[in-house]
Amino acid sequence: MVEPYDVIVVGSGAGGGMSAYVLTQAGLKVLMLEAGRDYDPISESAMFKLPTEAPLRDTPTTDKPFGFFDATVDGGWQVPGEPYTVAEGSEFKWWRTRMLGGRTNHWGRVALRFGPYDFRPRSRDGLGVDWPIGYEDLAPWYDRTERLIGVTGASHGLENTPDSPPGIHLPPPPPSPSDYFVARGFRSSGIPVAAIRAAILTLPFNGRAPCMYATPCLRGCSLRANFQSTTVLIPPSRSTGNLTIRTDALVYEIALGKSGRADGVNFVDRKTGQHHSARGKAVVLAASACESARILLNSKSGAFDESGLVGRNLMDSVAASLVAQFPALEGMPPRHDDGLGGGGAGHLYVPWWGYQRKDLDFPRGYHIEMGGGRHMPDMYLLPGSADRAEHSHGTKLREEIHRKYGSYYYFGSRGEMVPNENSYCEIDPSAKDKWGIPVLRFHWKWGDYELRQATHVRRTLKIIIERLGGRVVMSGEGDALLASGGETIHEVGTTRMGDSPRNSVVNKFGQSWKVKNLFIMDGSIFASSPDKNPTLSILALSWRNSAYLVEEARRGNI
Repeated sequence: MVEPYDVIVVGSGAGGGMSAYVLTQAGLKVLMLEAGRDYDPISESAMFKLPTEAPLRDTPTTDKPFGFFDATVDGGWQVPGEPYTVAEGSEFKWWRTRMLGGRTNHWGRVALRFGPYDFRPRSRDGLGVDWPIGYEDLAPWYDRTERLIGVTGASHGLENTPDSPPGIHLPPPPPSPSDYFVARGFRSSGIPVAAIRAAILTLPFNGRAPCMYATPCLRGCSLRANFQSTTVLIPPSRSTGNLTIRTDALVYEIALGKSGRADGVNFVDRKTGQHHSARGKAVVLAASACESARILLNSKSGAFDESGLVGRNLMDSVAASLVAQFPALEGMPPRHDDGLGGGGAGHLYVPWWGYQRKDLDFPRGYHIEMGGGRHMPDMYLLPGSADRAEHSHGTKLREEIHRKYGSYYYFGSRGEMVPNENSYCEIDPSAKDKWGIPVLRFHWKWGDYELRQATHVRRTLKIIIERLGGRVVMSGEGDALLASGGETIHEVGTTRMGDSPRNSVVNKFGQSWKVKNLFIMDGSIFASSPDKNPTLSILALSWRNSAYLVEEARRGNI
């Protein structure tokens, strides 16, 4: 294929994978540039592997923070030779995946639609900004996305928690005994409990097999039972003959032609260190919220950042968690509780219930993900159980661990963060990566709203736990009230969309205001960070915005 390509897509995860899928199906010639190595989940996923088969029995290490079998390759909180810096007084972690498919190989697959309120936050409480689109604009694209990738769910009719139209969602998995038990505590307090919405198959779907409840989703899936860009989006894009993929291609700059339009990108080959250029009639940036901001900030032209907002409004989900032990669940008979997603993932979740409450001291809500039961034991079990045990050693300790196994239950909130001026990323004035490319410096501060929200999470959960006769045995954040910024791996907002070049980086289609053939298709364009996990909305927005790009190309405007 001879340059220029019709479109260069930077990134291969949710946004880049979906964009390539839409563009190639429409007949456009696409070059996909991925910073990481090639990856095939069919042959590389650690399916059906026991913890005993891994080094250190799958215990997390600095290079494999989520265990040896985790799908992330050549990535993590730190990438050798590719540093980032954190400003004094800030605490931020940046997870990067250097592999084809990006984070879609690794994520938890919770797939919640944003609701009508989520697109109008400023109209509701006067904070942040409204989106330039509403739920009604994105709903048809949620429908298409769910029909393509497969999402479980059930209709509950809850406020600001959209159901899918009939016939779209797959049947949810049955709750475990532990799920039923914990759900009683919430429902007795007037708090709703709903079937989890997950991008994991419970029935055969589009030629893919259903989940076998056998392996944690973080490992990837050789059965193609969960959604990954590498199994659902990239293969059909390749089959069109319109997609060229180049891996180990770290893009660091958008190139502008004399006309003021983007005419391609510059990148470095991570294996050889050689610098290259690629030329295209349009560029789609979908490298992840922070990486896309880095590319724009390192690009020489100021046309990409007329508003001065690139890198600003950095947000992550507000995450607080507790682990409880329930005597009522002790001595449960052995059963298969690994669940959809594996590792004891729950089949129920708690949507936010406080939209009409006037007594809260924080403006935005949260939902609670949860799970437990008798899942496959791992190395976390013994030290945690021993530390919390009444007996210190011997037969009584072993008997206690056996009796209590399966009686522990995890609760974790995912809440909305209000953007603040103290949370952003910028180019570090002196630090560079091993190829001489300037790196990002992060500034981060949780606001009072988020701290109050986390306090409410803990207080609510303690009430529910005590009502069920349980006790809190561990906080997931240790002494901290909240997880660190970036630790939930839900970063969004650094190139937000809007209705004017004065208050946004891109328009409602992810299109640069001034450079009309540059589109951004990842979570960086989010105008706010609702409590719902971002991946499903990244996919739906990318489909919508890529369809717009196709039409503009057909009209000769790109």
